[in-house]
Amino acid sequence: MTQPTTLALRDLMAQSGVAFGTSGARGPVEALTDRVAYACTQGFLRYLHEIGGFSPQTQVALAGDLRLSTPRILRACAQAVRDAGGRPLFCGHVPTPALAHYGLGRAIPSLMVTGSHIPDDRNGIKFHLPTGEILKPDEAGMARQELALDPARFDAQGALVDPAPLPEPVDIETGYLHRYLDFFGPQALAGLTLGLYQHSAVGRDLLARILRALGAQVLALGRSDRFIPVDTEALRPQDVALARGWAAEHRLDAIVSTDGDSDRPLLADHRGEWLRGDTLGLLCARELGAACVVTPVSSNTALERSGAFARTIRTRIGSPHVIAAMDQAARHAAGPVCGYEANGGFLLGSDIWRDGRKLAALPTRDAVLPVVAVLAAARTQGLAKLCAGLPQRATFSDRLEHFPNPDAQAILAWLDPADKAQRTARIEAEFAPLAGRLRQVDLTDGLRMTFENGAIIHLRPSGNAPELRLYTEAETEDAARSLNAAALARVRGLAPR
Repeated sequence: MTQPTTLALRDLMAQSGVAFGTSGARGPVEALTDRVAYACTQGFLRYLHEIGGFSPQTQVALAGDLRLSTPRILRACAQAVRDAGGRPLFCGHVPTPALAHYGLGRAIPSLMVTGSHIPDDRNGIKFHLPTGEILKPDEAGMARQELALDPARFDAQGALVDPAPLPEPVDIETGYLHRYLDFFGPQALAGLTLGLYQHSAVGRDLLARILRALGAQVLALGRSDRFIPVDTEALRPQDVALARGWAAEHRLDAIVSTDGDSDRPLLADHRGEWLRGDTLGLLCARELGAACVVTPVSSNTALERSGAFARTIRTRIGSPHVIAAMDQAARHAAGPVCGYEANGGFLLGSDIWRDGRKLAALPTRDAVLPVVAVLAAARTQGLAKLCAGLPQRATFSDRLEHFPNPDAQAILAWLDPADKAQRTARIEAEFAPLAGRLRQVDLTDGLRMTFENGAIIHLRPSGNAPELRLYTEAETEDAARSLNAAALARVRGLAPR
């Protein structure tokens, strides 16, 4: 009889090529085998047991996106829950925030099988404690767990030998819908005709239900049976062209969409021009009456220039960092605390009250709240006019794909040597022809360079995929876009160094 193999989760992940990204584990589909998914789930539950969040018979809510590999990985996760003494509660293929809303409302752990916006050849697992997303200390707690994996459970390729079917799904969509209907009311979007770019987003049908329940007419567009990696921070040219074409053809008031697991929103105006996620987040925070706003360093500086908030806090990129800062701010804030990311995901750190109705805190990325709040605010004047009232700062982001992380780190190290005078000389040698003299450098997350003319160039290796992201900010959208393209070209030239 073969004895179970004991090893730490961190070692198994290192061997497999699966690593922690934003709120969970991610990797290539061939690396995220049943054995690795099973081990990640067991590590999560063992860590939960340590901190008092899991015991025998505890329910664990599971859901997934629409990738081809997701059902297989879900079965492995469900088996890990059973073998740990828990009860897997399958919630279907639903948005990540809907699963989080359900788990937090019942104080039970949950996990979402999704690779978010990245291509279909990769996948991942997002973990939620009974109290919220896992944060960086929780990842460390999971990684050190020692696991005894029975080799008889898996074949030579790491697949479960006898995978059990998933339980019948429970309905969690209705509760998520009523979160918005009960707060905003059935007439919040009355009179609006909205296009819904459905592509392969897991929340495409639920989002249509929510928008219609709030009074909007909804036209479904672009539904796909093939997974499409829509990245709300780096839209494909075809996504831009589709929105403009639909707006012209159908005379829409706005177009709505999300990324793959429907936690990051997309919103376009009547012309089919997509709003930046940080513009959408700023508008949503203002409409909710937030007192304190937390956002990563990559977000547009119109936040501070708007003067709409008593306090703003900048963090590293990633929802765990935003959540940690929101938690700390909530202890001292005199009013509601919220956060948002440049990708559009909105996090509500405090309850919001309006006319006796409560919108409960949901401290995880949510796509529905910013879309609904901003559409409701713009119902009579239109999105374009609402945006025109903000300080005119434009941002743009793009990326170098298939760019090894070591190469990206080497570029940042070369641009940021220990000698600060040398740093200024190197940065200005590369970027002064594009943006002028350097004013300051922010190393909170990557290398964010602000120049004397107000332009910003921000380089950051991705934590989720082998790519180097580049964010730019300027006075106009054309200027931000042109600066981004020119800066990317410069960075490509640095790669051999």
